[in-house]
Amino acid sequence: MDVVVIETRPLGDRSYLVHDGQVALVIDPQRDTDRVEAAAAEANVRITHVAETHLHNDYLTGGLILARAHGAAYLVNGADAVEFERVEMADGGTVQVGRLTVKAVATPGHTHHHLSYVVTDGREQAVFSGGSLLYGSVGRTDLVNDGDTEQLTHAQYSSVRRLAAEARPEAALYPTHGFGSFCSSGPASGVYGSTIGEQQGTNHAFTDPDEEHFVRELINNLTAYPSYYAHMAPANRRGPDAPDLAVPESLDPDELTHRLADGEWVVDLRHRVAFASSHLQGSVSFEYGRGSSFTAYLGWVLPWNRQLTLVGARDDVEKAIRDLSRIGIDSPDAAIGTEPSALAPGTAVAHYPLVGWAELEHGRAAGDVVLDVRRTDEYDGGHVAGAVNIPLHELLGRMAEIPDGRVWVHCATGYRSGVAASLLQRAGRNVVHVDAKYGALEV
Repeated sequence: MDVVVIETRPLGDRSYLVHDGQVALVIDPQRDTDRVEAAAAEANVRITHVAETHLHNDYLTGGLILARAHGAAYLVNGADAVEFERVEMADGGTVQVGRLTVKAVATPGHTHHHLSYVVTDGREQAVFSGGSLLYGSVGRTDLVNDGDTEQLTHAQYSSVRRLAAEARPEAALYPTHGFGSFCSSGPASGVYGSTIGEQQGTNHAFTDPDEEHFVRELINNLTAYPSYYAHMAPANRRGPDAPDLAVPESLDPDELTHRLADGEWVVDLRHRVAFASSHLQGSVSFEYGRGSSFTAYLGWVLPWNRQLTLVGARDDVEKAIRDLSRIGIDSPDAAIGTEPSALAPGTAVAHYPLVGWAELEHGRAAGDVVLDVRRTDEYDGGHVAGAVNIPLHELLGRMAEIPDGRVWVHCATGYRSGVAASLLQRAGRNVVHVDAKYGALEV
């Protein structure tokens, strides 16, 4: 048995190609399936089966796309209400994938009908746990319905024990979530791989002997998650189609000027330092780059289902189009280039100050406002005296709550405050971006 890991770092998830050297099972693929196709071609294997551990809340699946493209069996829990044909799986059900035996294990918690898969080749065993057992934690339990959270958290506690009973301690563990995904109930452990046995000795879902305590602690520590999640499970029930990942022709300068004047969402992908120095008036900053959480924050902050125009270097635009397709933001337009004044000559070029903590300490005047756009739980853990807290994902709807005066905006690292500064300036506020790590501040 060979397992090929296909990472989606911007969303903190993994998909898997599991094969015996000839035929393959794909588990929890994302919508841009060409990555899976490439992995299968490199391994020189045929995709005969595709499996979902659950109806995903944080991305659109590529499962139906792959299954149709390869005439593969599509394994989905029979209890999930979906609008496409599938091979209905249930607890204890098994399928044969070449020399691999795949057994479904009911592991409710992350969702009501969550399945994990125990795969064996007769010698080795691997567990694909989706959003159930993660490295160091478990999948969050509050994404289905607020009224179901406590029940699902109890189920999650039981499910990890069920998995441990179904698999050997040395079985390799392959979760879908837990690498930065908001679907995790806690921070990622930082390890690349683990086993069932290792998790039994270190994961709080195993080591906490008091189920009631585990349930209280997990629920009390759940934090906010992206609003676009509300659109993912319904789309996955319908069965997403293949995305168009082509980079569109660059917009005519006059058209870009009109869009800015009309208040459309024009998203600048350049680094936040470059944006602060010079950008098209009315555009907003969502810096594109590895580890920036670009996809999650754009889908969380901007109004859903609005036309977007991406502005930046072709390579960044191309990658951003792919990333956004994974959460159902399709067909953005683009203006290719990194010089604002050349992209829309009819639009004013704006800027705002970019400073550190020292400038805030010495340059803040009476009547100025310090705006902290971290999550509420981060703010409660420590904050600048007198700072107003409006989390970034709530900012567009709460602009009126920000007192008059110049606004000094910060977050934990500078990324979220870069987005916030651009939104504030777009709304007509006098803004200063404090681009500094909160951990470096003595409060």
